[in-house]
Amino acid sequence: MSAPHQPAPTGPVQTARGAVEGIWRPRWVWATGGCVALIFLAAMQALAVTTVMPVVSRDLDGDALYAVAFAGIFATSVIGMVATGAWCDRTGPLAPLTTCVALFAAGLVVAGLAPTMEVLVAGRLLQGLGTGGQVVALYVVVARAYPPSLHGRVFAAFSAAWVVPSLVGPFLAGAVTEYVHWRWVFLGVAVLTVAAYAVVAVKLSGFGLRTEHPASDPVARRLWCAVAVAAGGVALSLSAQAGEWSWAVVAASLLVILVAVRPLLPRRTLTAGRGLPSVILMRGLVAGALFGGEVYLPHLLIDGYGFSAVWAGLGLTAAAVAWAAAADVSGRFGDRIGNARIAVLGVAQLAVASSAVAATALWSLYPVVAIAGWAFAGGGMGLMYPRQGVLALAYSTPQDQGFNSAALSIFDAVGAATSIAVMGLVFTTLAGTDAGYPAVFALAAVLALLALVPGMRLGHARESR
Repeated sequence: MSAPHQPAPTGPVQTARGAVEGIWRPRWVWATGGCVALIFLAAMQALAVTTVMPVVSRDLDGDALYAVAFAGIFATSVIGMVATGAWCDRTGPLAPLTTCVALFAAGLVVAGLAPTMEVLVAGRLLQGLGTGGQVVALYVVVARAYPPSLHGRVFAAFSAAWVVPSLVGPFLAGAVTEYVHWRWVFLGVAVLTVAAYAVVAVKLSGFGLRTEHPASDPVARRLWCAVAVAAGGVALSLSAQAGEWSWAVVAASLLVILVAVRPLLPRRTLTAGRGLPSVILMRGLVAGALFGGEVYLPHLLIDGYGFSAVWAGLGLTAAAVAWAAAADVSGRFGDRIGNARIAVLGVAQLAVASSAVAATALWSLYPVVAIAGWAFAGGGMGLMYPRQGVLALAYSTPQDQGFNSAALSIFDAVGAATSIAVMGLVFTTLAGTDAGYPAVFALAAVLALLALVPGMRLGHARESR
């Protein structure tokens, strides 16, 4: 695959004396603002839905589909990632980005107007197609609209766009739900997304975003594999509806996912091969541990302790603060700490967090124990996630950076979707007992500890050069 075409920069550029051009200079300011806004709104919506879904589920009588509402969006995002990546390599990112934003906004509208939980889940599946592809398209926009000297600054702005929603998103979503209506958590983001994209589309049309040598590699097999992974994920999340056949559906769905995902990953990923395969495997395991448990923390605080949606959101905010602080430490001192030590410290914090919430639910401890304990989960992920991204690029060459980056995102989504679905079945199976929440968070702790296996095989590439 040829390197993406870079338009000649026309503003102040980095000189030998170190004068650095900014992504907020006139040439890029509107494109930067629009792209960052799209990332911000996607992050805000993702965190907001985690907070308000217990209320949505209660209003729509949808407890049986609670896990599907989360797992489904992760599953269909895999299709969006694969399809958008291939489309961008052939025609440039503007048309794919337009399609992905349209799918994302349409899914939000369907969910916001949903009269039943089934319709809301359908909106979430549609939204997932757009969410997965939108991130890939924006990364290609960065590669082709900005000179290489600015790439790091753009990605730093993208990271900041995730931190702010982590701090205020859950609380704001709870306030909207309590004082207006949960439907505006979906509809409000849809309106703002369309407005942000209008800015991006107008400004990006003036950049040369098409590559001079479009890719021609066949992608049909990868697309079919992505569809199979998504179908397996959705079937897995619906397994609770199969009655006495539920666990058989789980086994069959997991088999489909494991077979279909292999062509989308580097070789030996599923067997924890040393280096890049272990980086990607660890990413999926820790994503499963975090997101599988996180969707049930507001559920526990609202249903088990009588929290309002506003105060339940603060349980996620504590973890977000810890994530942001730990990510800064990982970015500044990751080379000095070392990959193996980061893996051990991160996994330990994630396991401690899950165990603290499980103990809170099992022995009816004060809810502050669960909230403070879950902050450790954010700290562990803040250490591990940035380092995994650095390692994925360090193990890559210009010819496989796109494939490896996509693989990291795909297995992140697969790990999250699979764990949410399995934990949802466990929770539904144990409904009416006191074991549901402890079992879910115990599973999260087990997944975290399993991540130590690939964590000890991360190795070193060129990340310190």
